[in-house]
Amino acid sequence: MSEPDDDADAALVVEVEQTSPMPLRGSLGCGAGELLALVGPSGAGKTSMLRMLAGLLRPAQGRVAVGGAVWCDTARGVFLPPQRRHVGLVFQHYALMPHLDALANVALSLLHLPVAERLMQARHWLDHVGLSAEQQARRPAALSGGQQQRVAVARALAREPRLLLLDEPFSAVDRMNRQGLYRLLADLRRELTIPIVLVTHDLDEARMLADRLAVMDAGEVLQQGSPERIHHAPRNARVADLVGIQNRFHGVWLGPAANPGEGLLRWTGASGVDAGGPVLTVRDKGRVPPGQAVTWVVPSDGIGVIDPAAMQGGDFDAEVSEARHLGEITLATLNLSSVPGARMVLTLSGAQRRGLAVGARVGVRLDPKLVHVMPHRTG
Repeated sequence: MSEPDDDADAALVVEVEQTSPMPLRGSLGCGAGELLALVGPSGAGKTSMLRMLAGLLRPAQGRVAVGGAVWCDTARGVFLPPQRRHVGLVFQHYALMPHLDALANVALSLLHLPVAERLMQARHWLDHVGLSAEQQARRPAALSGGQQQRVAVARALAREPRLLLLDEPFSAVDRMNRQGLYRLLADLRRELTIPIVLVTHDLDEARMLADRLAVMDAGEVLQQGSPERIHHAPRNARVADLVGIQNRFHGVWLGPAANPGEGLLRWTGASGVDAGGPVLTVRDKGRVPPGQAVTWVVPSDGIGVIDPAAMQGGDFDAEVSEARHLGEITLATLNLSSVPGARMVLTLSGAQRRGLAVGARVGVRLDPKLVHVMPHRTG
């Protein structure tokens, strides 16, 4: 039986700690009306986390609370089975009954209602996700992938869930239908006041749809926060890799600068050896001792490509080693002459693309406020 919880102001609160049958460790939070995306490589534990939320996996040690109800608390012997959790599930491959039409597939989740009301509710939700009456009368095999996924979404929402779980819901759909499903989810989110948890391998999809990201690897939640926060301040080099931050470099922390809140960072080459590279003045959070080897990142919006004639002190000379023009954007790789082995990978648009060709010389200007420094761990 569900019971009151003092975390009622947080719509979803998760804590888990186990080593077998598979490792799963960390905490998550997602507010009502928010979308939390779980991202990470295959085998990171994303789907296992989703199964735990749905009640399909009982953790060795953990707690799951949604609003004022505790669904799982191993310390207190509480564990609600899936049918008592009021969870809406949308799977990658739809999981529709092939012998039933779309209307009957959605009505199947409403067996607790009288037949007439069941069909009325099913038709309401199918209308809501944009399927015509003619499409509602088709079996899954006669629907496109995007239409089948709309049926699956309608079926999940028809149960009036307290938590919506989306397991790679768009990966089996072609790009054109995927854009339509993104718009559908955005429209639905304006109406839903429940937490939504999305599992995805697609970082662009996660950044576009999610209010919060949880980065997972080897069963552990490494960091969670807004997409912007994680992209600009990853907790460590592994998180930076997993969220696709390409401009990651080595350095040595030299200590505080003259102005309060600023510190000195020597930029070392690809080997990480302090060989007299340039010194950057960046933010100092007071957490890194002088002489500490560090890894540092800068997001693309902290890197400006400028005309070499406009370079000032602190700017860097670079040569374009790769330039691929893809419609309205250009993917470019720049080699910096003053830092051996240092390469910057950028996605450029607008005026910055003009005259960009392999072999061209350009200037590079960094925004020191967006440089994020992380102690280098050797263990």
